Amino acid sequence: MSFYGVTDIWTYVIGAFGIILLPGPNSLYVLSVATARGVRAGFQGAYGVFVGDTILLLCTALGAAGVLRTYPAMFMVVKYVGAAYLAWVGFNLLRAALGSLRNRPDPLAAVAAGSTDVVSPAHLQRPFRRALVISLLNPKAILFLLSFFVQFIDTSYAHPEVPFLILSAILMTFSALYLSVLIVTGAKLAQGFARRKKLSAGLSSLVGGLFLWFGAKLATANLN
Repeated sequence: MSFYGVTDIWTYVIGAFGIILLPGPNSLYVLSVATARGVRAGFQGAYGVFVGDTILLLCTALGAAGVLRTYPAMFMVVKYVGAAYLAWVGFNLLRAALGSLRNRPDPLAAVAAGSTDVVSPAHLQRPFRRALVISLLNPKAILFLLSFFVQFIDTSYAHPEVPFLILSAILMTFSALYLSVLIVTGAKLAQGFARRKKLSAGLSSLVGGLFLWFGAKLATANLN
């Protein structure tokens, strides 16, 4: 029995919730932006993630994974560009952490003081665009979404776009709620980090290291 073409919807809800909670470059980038620049910039980044995920879902519906399998050279290009971009974001996070320890202007302190004069590091500027790029340059996401969605779509249902929209809406709702929590949490943490440069630098270094790991993981990804 299916719910408008969705089979075992509650299993999907639980699975989608668990997937959203797994740390990834999207959520970590939004958290770092919210911590450094505040709630407004954090939501700009979240909007970039939302748009990027929507594009990936549409690509999944149109069979992007099949195209990548048919043309492995295209997959290789997207894979290495995405890995390089993630590594670049991680490098900038690490550089910003070292800069804060050398008494350079600290964007976290500016947030706590309400200042808008401090220029943010390059990786924290234009958060919508950067979050969008981070979301899109991940071909594995398309493959994962396709394999995950297929399990819960009733192939005999007359209108396959209906279950796809339902599954997408559930996933995007969880994503929006989770990112909102991260943004509010990050903005509150900024006040404490502004008074503890070593703690702030440690967090930036940790996130930067994770981005480098994400880049390396993507660079070694395959289509299987």
